[in-house]
Amino acid sequence: MRIGGAIERPYNTPEEWVELAKSLRYSTVLCPVDCNSDTNSRQAYKKAAIEADLVIGEVGVWRNTMSTDDAIRKDAMEYAKSQLALAEEMEAKCCVNIIGSRSSVAWDTFDIENYSDDFYALAVDSVREIIDAVNPKNTFYTIEPMPWVCPDSPEQYLKLIKDVDRGGFGVHLDFVNMINCPERYVKSTAFVAHCFDLLGPYIKSIHCKDSIMERAYTAVIHETMPGQGSLDYQKILPMVEKLGPDTPLFVEHLPDYETYMEAAAFIRNEAEKAGIKVKG
Repeated sequence: MRIGGAIERPYNTPEEWVELAKSLRYSTVLCPVDCNSDTNSRQAYKKAAIEADLVIGEVGVWRNTMSTDDAIRKDAMEYAKSQLALAEEMEAKCCVNIIGSRSSVAWDTFDIENYSDDFYALAVDSVREIIDAVNPKNTFYTIEPMPWVCPDSPEQYLKLIKDVDRGGFGVHLDFVNMINCPERYVKSTAFVAHCFDLLGPYIKSIHCKDSIMERAYTAVIHETMPGQGSLDYQKILPMVEKLGPDTPLFVEHLPDYETYMEAAAFIRNEAEKAGIKVKG
């Protein structure tokens, strides 16, 4: 198993970047450059990662390819294609985005239009267009599940895979984002196992967080850092390990270097208790 996350400390060279990643005991990393970087910088970071046995797990997009604003949507589509091309060059495990949203409030939030047939058809066409523009051989384009936009269940993700029908399309698994109702929360271990059962052959990278539900009306479920919620990682991590020893598992959404170190250490300890060897 490989554990990684953000660094949240400044660096100026590949050597400094590697030193920080190693200080956190990461063995998988987020791509440290984007598509606007120069060729020499990209190759220097790639070389440093290979020499340090750091797997580049993700190249992020995080742009709204479903925006109702045509200019924003066009820019997001072009950026997604460029980031997928970067992932191909860097031989990252995947390039990841969310599907997007039709909301005028925020690019990643809920909206009634996110559940329309037209939205889903455009989502399928958009993913196809991005993949076809690059035709990746060394990486995969993936979509992170969200609580309020497709795919919000493993079944819907499997449908999306079949409808996109491209070999360059894979799964970025964020099971916490799909724990969006009380039943999935109280049955979290079974739900996570269901995600792995349905999507296992397609999973390229995983986000690692935790969930906690308030005793409040109506249902209020919060994301929190691993170890501060209800998920049983001693049962979940063997599911990750079955995907292969180089599968990237990323802690995320933490404020600083110290909390990333704490979260990664928690996952490492839970893995060791489950008899899993962690690289790094």
